[in-house]
Amino acid sequence: MILITLVLVVLVPVVGFAAALIGVSLMAGFFFLFGVWFVFALFTLYFFRDPTARVPAGAKLLVSPAHGKIDVIDPTTETEFMGGDCQRISMFLSVLDVHVQNAPVGGRVVHLKHTEGQFMNAMRTECAAHNENVLIGIEAAEPRGVKVGLRLIAGVLARRIVPWVAVGDEVARGDRISLIQFGSRCDVYLPKSAKIQIKLGDHVVGGETVLAAFE
Repeated sequence: MILITLVLVVLVPVVGFAAALIGVSLMAGFFFLFGVWFVFALFTLYFFRDPTARVPAGAKLLVSPAHGKIDVIDPTTETEFMGGDCQRISMFLSVLDVHVQNAPVGGRVVHLKHTEGQFMNAMRTECAAHNENVLIGIEAAEPRGVKVGLRLIAGVLARRIVPWVAVGDEVARGDRISLIQFGSRCDVYLPKSAKIQIKLGDHVVGGETVLAAFE
């Protein structure tokens, strides 16, 4: 009996010490998880920031629809909206860029088509032909009737494209028109007569940087 009671007495501080260790471990786990959540919350708020564009004044200008790095300027063929040969300016949006898109020109939305597809890395320029995308077509107010196409392209992380416009909507240059969530790509189609004002490697600002001017 004496031995049993001694064991029970000794167990009290042992159990207390073990409980204290468990409590410390739980608190450490809590602070770690809270730190991870806090960093994620800050990044999410940063990612979904939506600055107001300082839209440049001037006639017949086409501004960048997105924030990103210009990595393609080439002649291409786009038949769905442009109806044939045109010019393309393509930009890659990293996860650090703003992901709200702006109307490149003022005018009327006359085409809106969502196409399902793959989710290749948006850094690959050929992903436009394979990835899920939304094509928005705008008839410009100036020069009147000029077609400008905008293809929003999903990537490995960007698996949701959210257009904020519909066919028939009137938009002003620089208006917010869509959101692509996380890394992605944006292609702009413009007539062959447009005079391109930027070069490869430029980092452009949505609604602000002038990409091209019309005659």
